[in-house]
Amino acid sequence: MKKKKQSRIILEILGIILALIWLSPFYLMIVNSFKTKREMFEDTLKLPNVFSFENYTVAFERLDFLKTLFNSVLITVLAVTVIIIFSSMAAYALSRRGGKTSGIIFMLFVAAMLIPFQSVMIPLVSIFGKLELLNRGGLIFMYLGFGASLSIFLYHGTLSGIPKSLDEAATIDGANRFQIFWHIIFPMLKPVSVTVAILNIIWIWNDYLLPSLVINQQGMETIPLKMFFFFGEYTKQWHLALAGLTIAIIPVIIIYFFLQKQIIKGVSEGSVK
Repeated sequence: MKKKKQSRIILEILGIILALIWLSPFYLMIVNSFKTKREMFEDTLKLPNVFSFENYTVAFERLDFLKTLFNSVLITVLAVTVIIIFSSMAAYALSRRGGKTSGIIFMLFVAAMLIPFQSVMIPLVSIFGKLELLNRGGLIFMYLGFGASLSIFLYHGTLSGIPKSLDEAATIDGANRFQIFWHIIFPMLKPVSVTVAILNIIWIWNDYLLPSLVINQQGMETIPLKMFFFFGEYTKQWHLALAGLTIAIIPVIIIYFFLQKQIIKGVSEGSVK
């Protein structure tokens, strides 16, 4: 009993230490967002002399935050929705048809995950530029292309565990392939759909490189793009940038608090699957 108690205390201490390490970047971001530029460079760890919201006011105005937030939310929601719909349909077709052709196509999707974005970046932007698709629609289409591989892989693994007898029973009842997928199979994919959504939301919401290449119109910038406003050629306004970052993560935290039960349930069910 003593050994168990000691090991439990050690684990608790390690847990507290790991929690403090994990929270330290948030501490630095929030504390320094209240400081002046001079205070921040004097000591990044200590608390500010005066807690002033001036940095937040300036950052909110310069980011044009409400418009920029709308752009980020619009692109993220549409891109994730498109990825979920098309990836689940593609995975369903590949898992149910079987055969060598489907196997080869599936392996091509899996292999595509190994291709670094930097290797296709220049030709991709060049082609889309010629097609006049360097806009939000083109960006969402690119996200579908880059996000489909992992999503199809996850959906395909789950669909392999769903018996084909369900499809056969629905076919006997008069349902066509489209009805079978949307009314029977797709609702069963909810846990993995939550997992796919979380992975893609984190990626798309924080993505800077792809929007910086595609979005070339003022007023259409996402939050990561607009954050670059604080980093000029000769000056870096870290105190304003940290205030902007703090404002930027608030919507994500609010969404998580409202949807945490569904997120945790979806991820846990997905891991069991």
